[in-house]
Amino acid sequence: MYHIEKEIAEQPEVIARLLLEERDNVATIARAIRDFNPAFVLIAARGTSDNAARYAQYLLGIKAKLPVALAAPSIHTLYEAQPHMGKALVIGISQSGRSADVNQVVIDARAQGALTLTITNNPDSPMAQSAAYHICLRAGEEISVAATKTYTAQLTAIAMLGAALVDDSKLRDEIGELPGYAAATINLAEDAGDRVERYRYMERIALIGRGYNYCTAFEIALKIKELCYLVGEEYSEADFRHGPIAMIAPGFPVMVVAPSGATLPLLVDLLENLQERRAECLVISDVAEVRQHGQYAMSLPTGIPEWLSPICAVIPGQHFAMRLALAKGHSVDKPQGLSKVTITR
Repeated sequence: MYHIEKEIAEQPEVIARLLLEERDNVATIARAIRDFNPAFVLIAARGTSDNAARYAQYLLGIKAKLPVALAAPSIHTLYEAQPHMGKALVIGISQSGRSADVNQVVIDARAQGALTLTITNNPDSPMAQSAAYHICLRAGEEISVAATKTYTAQLTAIAMLGAALVDDSKLRDEIGELPGYAAATINLAEDAGDRVERYRYMERIALIGRGYNYCTAFEIALKIKELCYLVGEEYSEADFRHGPIAMIAPGFPVMVVAPSGATLPLLVDLLENLQERRAECLVISDVAEVRQHGQYAMSLPTGIPEWLSPICAVIPGQHFAMRLALAKGHSVDKPQGLSKVTITR
């Protein structure tokens, strides 16, 4: 078994462990945030962690009514400038906790009096030590270069924080069902793996999401780029209509992440438009009628609340990227030109 395959399979266990072992810590952090009453949230991250930050933009904005912005770490490092962050909750997200430029945002924010939080998989890392509070992902060692279990753990940590901030028992009950939803999603994804040969010679693909799953389009695109060496362009369904849809010719592959929720009618309308253009549609959805719009369908279990769906919706994309890379004869654990920890400044 490949490392990435094993790590994809570990995700339900990682999520369950995180929910159990970080529950009290997250509750403490939520109380500190409510006491601080931040004017806004600023999140610093790179790569996969930046996609987790996109999820936080929607979740904290919708559930906790907090405006969330993504930081530009180069402002702090290359330009040696410091935006005013004293009234903010500043969150740094990194799997390794060793991203120097992301860490600098946290250091600068704390010096200004901001409330700081880091989310990493390494409690001994520089980032874990830099912030007032830290959430450990408890994902165990991730050997494959392409992140899988640490990404869904990051999303789970953010979901835990959002539920704790609003202190909603319904949200807490829903998040407790996540390990089961993730396990069911993995079983469904494995069943679809033998059909990926259809895309062995694909050279480009567009990936579409919206709302909570805007981040999912970005993360699946990243996995396809990392593992399959393809051109993958990610878009919001709304942004895609504002020009990029013009590039869709017959046979152009488009993956649409379309779980149940507020965005579903818009995504179905887009799929109908893509069908008229004779695009090659790949669909991730929990709704059978929606999956019928795709030449390649990836199923999600029914019942996942929309706010938690990105934690499961990315899993079919992880499987797809891994299976396609294998079909192309590429290494899935050590993609060419990449290393597990990327240090930027």
